Amino acid sequence: MNIFLSLEVENVERIISITVIGFLTGILGTGMGGLSAYIFKNPSNRWSSMILGFSGGLMISVVCFDLLPEAFTMVGLFIGILGIILGVMVISLIDEMISRIEWKYKKNRNGFVRTGILIGIGILIHNFPEGLAVGSGYMATSELGLGLALIIAIHDIPEGISMATPLSIGGIKSWKILLYTIIAGIPTGIGAFIGAVLGEISTLFIGLCLGFAGGAMLFITCQEIIPKSREIYKGRISGFGIIFGIIIGILASSLV
Repeated sequence: MNIFLSLEVENVERIISITVIGFLTGILGTGMGGLSAYIFKNPSNRWSSMILGFSGGLMISVVCFDLLPEAFTMVGLFIGILGIILGVMVISLIDEMISRIEWKYKKNRNGFVRTGILIGIGILIHNFPEGLAVGSGYMATSELGLGLALIIAIHDIPEGISMATPLSIGGIKSWKILLYTIIAGIPTGIGAFIGAVLGEISTLFIGLCLGFAGGAMLFITCQEIIPKSREIYKGRISGFGIIFGIIIGILASSLV
């Protein structure tokens, strides 16, 4: 009985630790991005294209070389693919909701502020499955969870920049921009907590969560991040950023 109670306490402590890691991952990542945009105002289209491409490359790397292989190993191909499909479906529905909000506020005279708010909503939404990936990944192996946290934190920096830049151009005060980017990282901690709790219940949930997060992250990368990087600047710089992001993601995964 004492061993059982001790195990429960140990599990609770582990879940709390994972949740803290999730909050730090999101808050520090997007917060640093917001701070960078505050220091370096009005980045060029070329620079914006490169950092978005780099961000997309990191996402592709973490999904293809960490998340999905671990999901398939744990629960098999069918359940893993089911998780991917569910992730894509849920995030695509959310994307449709954001598009409707964007249409509703098209008449807003401050277009830059509207753009920053919409990007922030997108970051808020997709930081949740990223946290889910950290939590469920950590329950699979500590190395996977820490690797995901590191890569996602790095990936969140350019996202914070992409959110902060239009807000800054739109005249929002710098301290408010930093606060908003920090708030955008909070769902990562919530997702990490849920991913850890579900992972504690069953390994089936771990694999399903990993597949779900992988599908969601792939959709966001293919639907939003990479097309935006090409739209901002038509040159090859976004392609270089994507490849560099994939390489850095692989190196980060192997070092953690």
